[in-house]
Amino acid sequence: MRDYSKAGRIVIKVGTSTLTYESGHINIRRFEKLVKVLSDLANSGREIILVSSGAMGVGMGKLGIKARPLETPARQAIAAVGQLELMHQYDQAFLRFNRNTAQVLLTRDVVERPALRENATNTLCELLSLGVVPIVNENDTVATDELEGENFGDNDTLSAIVATLVEADILILLSDIDGLYTQNPHDNPDAKLIPLVESVDGFIEQMASGSHSNRGTGGMATKIHAAKTAAAAGIDMAIINGSDPALLYDLLEGKQVGTIFIGSGGSQ
Repeated sequence: MRDYSKAGRIVIKVGTSTLTYESGHINIRRFEKLVKVLSDLANSGREIILVSSGAMGVGMGKLGIKARPLETPARQAIAAVGQLELMHQYDQAFLRFNRNTAQVLLTRDVVERPALRENATNTLCELLSLGVVPIVNENDTVATDELEGENFGDNDTLSAIVATLVEADILILLSDIDGLYTQNPHDNPDAKLIPLVESVDGFIEQMASGSHSNRGTGGMATKIHAAKTAAAAGIDMAIINGSDPALLYDLLEGKQVGTIFIGSGGSQ
């Protein structure tokens, strides 16, 4: 059993399908519960960075668009509308718990160019020192990687990169599934949850499946990629079901939740 009771710096990624309904509108009950749990964790002295998907989905809901357009400029415009609404919702929700937030939008060159990488790291760490919850997303209005399905490519990968930037103690992905299964549980009721992955090999990668959401860009394959990125930096990663944000308490209290991917230098 992994012990994260002393994990002080935590990166948490939440997916579009966890935050919104199929309509693209925010799942208010789940959204507010997530913010409450994250605020409580911050109040306990933990440093929280939230990597949030949802801009595209929220933008579609706000504009009344039912299906993701194929044209990149249209996707960029929708994401721009959605990002503003999403951050407004986060700001208002966190303020109810006296917790300030900051928007941090990243592009690939930020992590590929040493000077920009250092600037991003310094900004994130300074925000944490001020007790602020940074909310990170890819800058979709100028970077098309996520919208076109390339790496950065998705917020699972982005969250792993952020975790390495700030040397997080653990990366947690909140998903619409309980964790990694032997087979796709949506298709096979006999699929078994894998509670612990000590290393990501070809067998594990073969279990990955694509996204089931019209609103998101990720899937299990991108989560496996994120696990490999985190593990290379010695950071444990967990996949848990985001439908109940209170599961974060269970995970951080050492209870068996979801799937844990062990980093080479992770907590024991």
